[in-house]
Amino acid sequence: MTERVPHRNPWLVLAGFLGVVAVVAVVGGLAATRAKEVYAQLEQPPWAPPAALFGPVWTVLYVMIAVAGWLYWRTDGETRGFAAYGVGLLFNLLWTPLFFEGGAAGLALADILLLDVTVVVTIVLFGRRSKAAAALLVPYLGWLLYATALNTAVLVLN
Repeated sequence: MTERVPHRNPWLVLAGFLGVVAVVAVVGGLAATRAKEVYAQLEQPPWAPPAALFGPVWTVLYVMIAVAGWLYWRTDGETRGFAAYGVGLLFNLLWTPLFFEGGAAGLALADILLLDVTVVVTIVLFGRRSKAAAALLVPYLGWLLYATALNTAVLVLN
Protein backbone atom coordinates (compact mmCIF):
# COMPACT_ATOMS: atom_id res chain seq x y z
CA MET A 1 0.00 0.00 0.00
CA THR A 2 1.41 3.41 -0.97
CA GLU A 3 1.18 6.32 1.36
CA ARG A 4 -0.85 9.26 0.12
CA VAL A 5 0.87 12.59 0.19
CA PRO A 6 -1.47 15.08 1.85
CA HIS A 7 -2.47 18.01 -0.32
CA ARG A 8 -1.19 21.30 0.90
CA ASN A 9 -3.63 23.98 1.87
CA PRO A 10 -3.74 26.26 -1.19
CA TRP A 11 -4.16 29.39 0.94
CA LEU A 12 -1.01 28.58 2.89
CA VAL A 13 0.83 28.01 -0.37
CA LEU A 14 -0.43 31.40 -1.63
CA ALA A 15 0.88 32.94 1.59
CA GLY A 16 4.22 31.23 0.86
CA PHE A 17 4.38 32.70 -2.64
CA LEU A 18 3.47 36.14 -1.26
CA GLY A 19 6.17 35.70 1.39
CA VAL A 20 8.90 34.73 -1.05
CA VAL A 21 8.06 37.62 -3.36
CA ALA A 22 7.87 39.95 -0.35
CA VAL A 23 11.43 38.94 0.59
CA VAL A 24 12.57 39.94 -2.91
CA ALA A 25 10.72 43.25 -2.54
CA VAL A 26 12.11 43.94 0.94
CA VAL A 27 15.70 43.10 -0.03
CA GLY A 28 15.31 45.40 -3.05
CA GLY A 29 13.86 48.07 -0.78
CA LEU A 30 16.73 47.76 1.67
CA ALA A 31 19.17 48.05 -1.21
CA ALA A 32 17.36 51.16 -2.39
CA THR A 33 17.65 53.29 0.72
CA ARG A 34 19.32 56.00 -1.35
CA ALA A 35 17.27 55.35 -4.51
CA LYS A 36 15.34 58.64 -4.49
CA GLU A 37 18.54 60.62 -3.99
CA VAL A 38 20.45 58.69 -6.68
CA TYR A 39 17.48 58.81 -9.09
CA ALA A 40 17.15 62.60 -8.66
CA GLN A 41 20.86 63.11 -9.43
CA LEU A 42 20.78 61.15 -12.66
CA GLU A 43 20.36 62.75 -16.05
CA GLN A 44 17.09 61.22 -17.22
CA PRO A 45 15.12 61.10 -20.43
CA PRO A 46 12.01 63.31 -20.57
CA TRP A 47 9.78 60.22 -20.39
CA ALA A 48 11.21 59.05 -17.05
CA PRO A 49 8.52 58.60 -14.40
CA PRO A 50 8.57 60.45 -11.09
CA ALA A 51 10.30 58.52 -8.31
CA ALA A 52 7.02 58.34 -6.35
CA LEU A 53 5.50 56.08 -9.02
CA PHE A 54 7.89 53.16 -8.49
CA GLY A 55 6.63 52.03 -5.07
CA PRO A 56 2.94 51.71 -5.98
CA VAL A 57 3.68 50.09 -9.35
CA TRP A 58 6.06 47.53 -7.86
CA THR A 59 3.64 46.72 -5.04
CA VAL A 60 0.92 45.78 -7.53
CA LEU A 61 3.38 43.91 -9.75
CA TYR A 62 4.82 41.90 -6.85
CA VAL A 63 1.33 40.76 -5.82
CA MET A 64 0.63 39.76 -9.42
CA ILE A 65 3.94 37.85 -9.61
CA ALA A 66 3.11 35.93 -6.42
CA VAL A 67 -0.42 35.08 -7.57
CA ALA A 68 0.93 33.98 -10.97
CA GLY A 69 3.32 31.55 -9.27
CA TRP A 70 0.52 30.24 -7.08
CA LEU A 71 -1.84 29.73 -10.01
CA TYR A 72 0.89 27.83 -11.82
CA TRP A 73 1.50 25.71 -8.71
CA ARG A 74 -2.22 24.86 -8.61
CA THR A 75 -1.83 23.20 -12.03
CA ASP A 76 0.92 20.90 -10.70
CA GLY A 77 3.32 23.04 -12.72
CA GLU A 78 6.49 21.65 -14.20
CA THR A 79 9.90 22.14 -12.64
CA ARG A 80 11.09 24.17 -15.66
CA GLY A 81 8.38 26.76 -15.07
CA PHE A 82 9.30 27.08 -11.41
CA ALA A 83 13.00 27.23 -12.28
CA ALA A 84 12.41 30.12 -14.68
CA TYR A 85 10.19 31.83 -12.10
CA GLY A 86 12.88 31.48 -9.41
CA VAL A 87 15.69 32.67 -11.68
CA GLY A 88 13.52 35.67 -12.58
CA LEU A 89 13.06 36.52 -8.91
CA LEU A 90 16.83 36.32 -8.44
CA PHE A 91 17.50 38.68 -11.37
CA ASN A 92 14.79 40.98 -10.01
CA LEU A 93 16.43 40.97 -6.59
CA LEU A 94 19.87 41.81 -8.04
CA TRP A 95 18.88 44.80 -10.16
CA THR A 96 18.26 47.36 -7.40
CA PRO A 97 21.55 46.83 -5.54
CA LEU A 98 23.46 46.89 -8.83
CA PHE A 99 21.84 50.08 -10.08
CA PHE A 100 21.39 52.15 -6.93
CA GLU A 101 23.92 50.93 -4.38
CA GLY A 102 26.61 49.59 -6.68
CA GLY A 103 26.44 52.45 -9.15
CA ALA A 104 26.77 49.82 -11.85
CA ALA A 105 24.19 50.87 -14.44
CA GLY A 106 25.92 48.72 -17.07
CA LEU A 107 25.73 45.57 -14.95
CA ALA A 108 22.18 46.47 -13.99
CA LEU A 109 21.34 46.70 -17.70
CA ALA A 110 22.81 43.24 -18.31
CA ASP A 111 20.81 41.94 -15.35
CA ILE A 112 17.52 43.45 -16.52
CA LEU A 113 18.05 42.14 -20.07
CA LEU A 114 18.46 38.65 -18.60
CA LEU A 115 15.37 39.30 -16.48
CA ASP A 116 13.39 40.31 -19.59
CA VAL A 117 14.28 37.05 -21.32
CA THR A 118 13.58 35.01 -18.18
CA VAL A 119 10.13 36.55 -17.76
CA VAL A 120 9.29 35.82 -21.43
CA VAL A 121 10.35 32.19 -20.89
CA THR A 122 8.30 32.05 -17.68
CA ILE A 123 5.23 33.43 -19.45
CA VAL A 124 5.57 30.79 -22.18
CA LEU A 125 6.04 27.95 -19.68
CA PHE A 126 3.25 29.13 -17.39
CA GLY A 127 0.95 29.64 -20.38
CA ARG A 128 1.13 25.94 -21.24
CA ARG A 129 -0.70 25.13 -18.01
CA SER A 130 -2.41 28.33 -16.89
CA LYS A 131 -3.37 31.19 -19.17
CA ALA A 132 -4.27 33.25 -16.08
CA ALA A 133 -0.81 32.75 -14.53
CA ALA A 134 0.84 33.77 -17.80
CA ALA A 135 -1.47 36.78 -18.21
CA LEU A 136 -0.62 38.05 -14.73
CA LEU A 137 3.03 38.29 -15.76
CA VAL A 138 2.38 40.36 -18.90
CA PRO A 139 2.09 43.73 -17.08
CA TYR A 140 5.31 42.84 -15.24
CA LEU A 141 7.03 42.23 -18.58
CA GLY A 142 5.67 45.53 -19.92
CA TRP A 143 7.04 47.42 -16.91
CA LEU A 144 10.37 45.60 -17.21
CA LEU A 145 10.71 46.55 -20.87
CA TYR A 146 10.00 50.17 -19.94
CA ALA A 147 12.55 49.91 -17.09
CA THR A 148 15.05 48.36 -19.51
CA ALA A 149 14.64 51.33 -21.85
CA LEU A 150 14.99 53.71 -18.89
CA ASN A 151 18.11 51.89 -17.64
CA THR A 152 19.58 52.12 -21.15
CA ALA A 153 18.77 55.82 -21.43
CA VAL A 154 20.28 56.58 -18.00
CA LEU A 155 23.42 54.66 -18.96
CA VAL A 156 23.75 56.65 -22.21
CA LEU A 157 22.94 60.03 -20.63
CA ASN A 158 25.25 59.62 -17.67
